[in-house]
Amino acid sequence: MLGKAVMFIMGSLINWRTSALIGVIPCVLQLIGLFFIPESPRWLAKTNETKEFEAALRRLRGEHADISQEATDIRLYTEFIEQIPDEGSLNLFQKRYAYPLIVGAGLMMFQQFGGLNGFSYYASFIFESAGFPSPVGSIGVAVLQIFMAIIGVLFIDKSGRRPLLLMSAGGSCLGCVITGLSFFLQDFHGRKDLTATLVIIGVLVFFLGFELGMGGIPWIIVSEIFPLNIRGSGGSMVNLINWTCSWVVSYTFTFLFEWNSAGTFFIFAFMGAVGTLFIGKLVPETKGRTLEELQRY
Repeated sequence: MLGKAVMFIMGSLINWRTSALIGVIPCVLQLIGLFFIPESPRWLAKTNETKEFEAALRRLRGEHADISQEATDIRLYTEFIEQIPDEGSLNLFQKRYAYPLIVGAGLMMFQQFGGLNGFSYYASFIFESAGFPSPVGSIGVAVLQIFMAIIGVLFIDKSGRRPLLLMSAGGSCLGCVITGLSFFLQDFHGRKDLTATLVIIGVLVFFLGFELGMGGIPWIIVSEIFPLNIRGSGGSMVNLINWTCSWVVSYTFTFLFEWNSAGTFFIFAFMGAVGTLFIGKLVPETKGRTLEELQRY
């Protein structure tokens, strides 16, 4: 989120070709950083590499941490998983995995259909359509994203995943309503001054809510809810769903906006409201639970 916020600011100050070239730098740094990431302890336990397993777990928990109980839990759960027949990717669609698949897929769908890429990719277009200076709006969004990303990091392990997700989805929904209302007033009353004021408020409220939880927490939950034997295929599936929904929103936004500018954001608001209910009813709280505890749950 911090990187996206930085690019919002840079995009307002420099041309897109220069931005694209600068974007190569973090990609190279990420590639270099991959060589320093320790292997997953659970993977090492699965492949019976005992010494490497304990070393990786100790590296993650600290040299002086007591890892004996966690190491035992991981080994026992890995042995249990090994007893389940490997049925490939089709194993993901068995009835006993329906709950984590529904939760993971639902979070990814509502993350995108709530309007993320409509606001992110077309922020300048939205501001200009409402008569608000796009550079000022884009910089304001970027600063807010940085601030809210910090807030989310500080509170995610204190307040829990579900409360942050509920506040985030509700806040994003409210932002969509305000933005839709701004264009509704523009279409029917011609109040350009009021439209510009409401649109900056609506966009900022959307990003304030979204960055609080919906931006990152769905990915955390997805990494926690799938059992070890389907974690790879489950993660790949929800990732495919996420980017498919992302493409749909990105591709259709201009068509929807041309059809009905206010209606576009009211559709996003409706999806955000349904997403809030989905989180309240189905998404589990994973705060403070080990992966093994979550699988037993």
